[in-house]
Amino acid sequence: MSLKRTAKKNLITKHRKHAKDTGSPQVQIAILTKEIGLLTGHLKDHKKDQSARKGLLGKVAQRRKLLTYLKMNKPTEYQEVLEKHKLKK
Repeated sequence: MSLKRTAKKNLITKHRKHAKDTGSPQVQIAILTKEIGLLTGHLKDHKKDQSARKGLLGKVAQRRKLLTYLKMNKPTEYQEVLEKHKLKK
């Protein structure tokens, strides 16, 4: 499961830092959070879909790595991301 192109573009424009920003940690975390939400909903209906579960775990791990990077290097932006996406520490 992945986001549609328009939904991804909307997320990028909402969370970017400057006009050409598509890969900053904040943007990547926003995209991953949306994809995690979609996969979680899918797995509620399809409990035995193991490939989707594996994909979900990979996305959660990737988001955790990006959050750790932000926490170590940019603590103020880390707090902003947590509040914006309603994530736990």
